[in-house]
Amino acid sequence: MALRYLVSLSLAVVVVADQTSHVSISLGGVPAVSHRSSSHHARTSYHHQPPAYHPQPSYHPAPAYHTQPTYDHEHEPTVPECAANTTKSWCLNDDHYPTYEIKHAAEYHYKKLLSLYADVAELNTELSVDRPNTLDEETYLCPSETAYIRPLRVQNTEGKWRVVVNNIDVHYQTLTQTTRIEECLTSGDACPLVPDCYESKCLQKSIYHRFLVYDSYDQYFPFAIETFKLPASCACLLGSYIIDH
Repeated sequence: MALRYLVSLSLAVVVVADQTSHVSISLGGVPAVSHRSSSHHARTSYHHQPPAYHPQPSYHPAPAYHTQPTYDHEHEPTVPECAANTTKSWCLNDDHYPTYEIKHAAEYHYKKLLSLYADVAELNTELSVDRPNTLDEETYLCPSETAYIRPLRVQNTEGKWRVVVNNIDVHYQTLTQTTRIEECLTSGDACPLVPDCYESKCLQKSIYHRFLVYDSYDQYFPFAIETFKLPASCACLLGSYIIDH
């Protein structure tokens, strides 16, 4: 009976020890064993470092501004392929003429384009074929060749080649630009119809003509009017009377 009481007492001590934070038990002269327990499992402590502070700008920088291309023809070849084998400053045929691009741009800018086209479309070229017959105008004393042309590319007064708007169908209208030219066949030679007693020379005269041109590198309005120098007449320049003994 005494032994059963002792076992019960030991179990009671163990239960009480489990509910305390620190209990020393000594049985039969055995050194007391220190037990540290808790009714809850210890949790690992995590120390989170605060993130490094990076100050943010109080404003958002504006994106870099890229300027739009201006009316610049540096992208065009210095001499187009159509003019590679001729000394003339215009091309009547051009295998690389941008017909589709011009038509598309003309349809998009139709109203504004018409205001420019009206400045060149009404040029009366028929009157320019009236041949003067007075010597004061120094004309038709030298052989020449006259023609009506619709150029596709022309070299302007600054020496740069431009694409001329010609034979373009847009909104049931055909945009054309025609001009008359006259070229001396013997420029620099003596006038064949002038007596030898006069000093004379065949001289090529020119006229400044305006054409509506197209520039594929202008993204805003790829049309403009520029000035071109074209042969207009073949004159005979008379000098002093020469007495030949």
